[in-house]
Amino acid sequence: MQQSKLFTKTKKETPSDEVSKNAEFLIRGGFIYKEMAGVYSYLPLGLRVIKKIENIIREEMDAIGGQEMKTSILQNKEVWEKTNRWDDKEVDIWFKTKLKNDTEIGLSWSNEENFTSILKQYVNSYKDLPIYAYDFKDIMRNEVRSKSGIMRGREFYWKALYSFSKDEKEHNDFYEKMKITYSNIFKKVGIGHLTYLTFASGGAFSKYSHEFQTITSAGEDTIYVSEDNAIAINKEVFEDEVIASLGLEKNKLVEHRGIEVGNIFTLGTNKAESLDLYYTDDKGNKVPAFIGSYGIGLGRLMGTVVEVLSDDKGMIWPETIAPFKIHLLSLGEGEAVLLEAKNVYEKLLASDVEVLIDDRSGISAGEKFADSDLLGIPYRAVVSERSIKENGIELKKRTEEKGKIVSLSELLNLFTSKI
Repeated sequence: MQQSKLFTKTKKETPSDEVSKNAEFLIRGGFIYKEMAGVYSYLPLGLRVIKKIENIIREEMDAIGGQEMKTSILQNKEVWEKTNRWDDKEVDIWFKTKLKNDTEIGLSWSNEENFTSILKQYVNSYKDLPIYAYDFKDIMRNEVRSKSGIMRGREFYWKALYSFSKDEKEHNDFYEKMKITYSNIFKKVGIGHLTYLTFASGGAFSKYSHEFQTITSAGEDTIYVSEDNAIAINKEVFEDEVIASLGLEKNKLVEHRGIEVGNIFTLGTNKAESLDLYYTDDKGNKVPAFIGSYGIGLGRLMGTVVEVLSDDKGMIWPETIAPFKIHLLSLGEGEAVLLEAKNVYEKLLASDVEVLIDDRSGISAGEKFADSDLLGIPYRAVVSERSIKENGIELKKRTEEKGKIVSLSELLNLFTSKI
């Protein structure tokens, strides 16, 4: 991609009502556009990041036996009435509307009922289970307040997988595997070293659950971390009984602020019983399916990466989810510089290296460097009169203060080995 053709532009200032670091840098860098409080559009750079996060999650879901599908946002009132979660007294974050024939419908705020209702049509025998179905979906929640940029919105993009097992033992086996799978995801997106499996309340879903909390001063939750055991407890369930059940010592737990980047719940058989999702076991008995729920908000995860990995200059994307691997800067208006920058750009493209070239004219070197730091692409390669005199390209990591001159062949070898 050529930066001169990119319709988004960097900004020096953010909206006055944004206080979070992720919103500041993502808006200034042209990754997202704020439609209204809690609602953001993903622009070309932001969408590239979200798609890479999505692909990492998809690979992990498929590896554990997940089957991807796509469920509707419009929700059937009758289905949700069966579990008593259509009632605003039970769930107060619905967006509800009506069709032209006055039929009342809702917009998805969660997906358990939807998946269970669908699976009811296809599960009859114990031979049909287990099933691990998931989708990526836009979710709508009518929150009273929405803050923290893309980490808490009224409209957001998530992945939810639901496990449908024959019994609790089969469910628990999968649940334990999912703990490892989620840890793998957070490692791959670059925040595994700051993210802890956290014992928490189940909220509207179940009595208890597990969250994955990433430590940051911008966090909304208070957690108590056992660094020896690599687990944590959310303040909402920080009780002696819970601490003892986890085999932890209260005086060794360290208080931190954290952002919830994922959660897993045991739902049991209630949803299946309410929605009539039964199967016939090997003895001919009618048995309800045992259900689990596993969610990750992709925008929240993206925002968390920005919160914990950025510096005062801008974002620092891990290579796994960066919009591009290299930010190639063409410095100077001389013909030799322009031709060499174009040559390097084309060679990188031909080698399937993701590269954004800053080929904008009339922009000072200082502005280009500042924009490059803001965008946070892992590597910066500079073509200038000085680099040409030294027979190469100046290459540096986003996290390094100084770069070094490398030849074009060295540059290509370095990044083709990363593919």
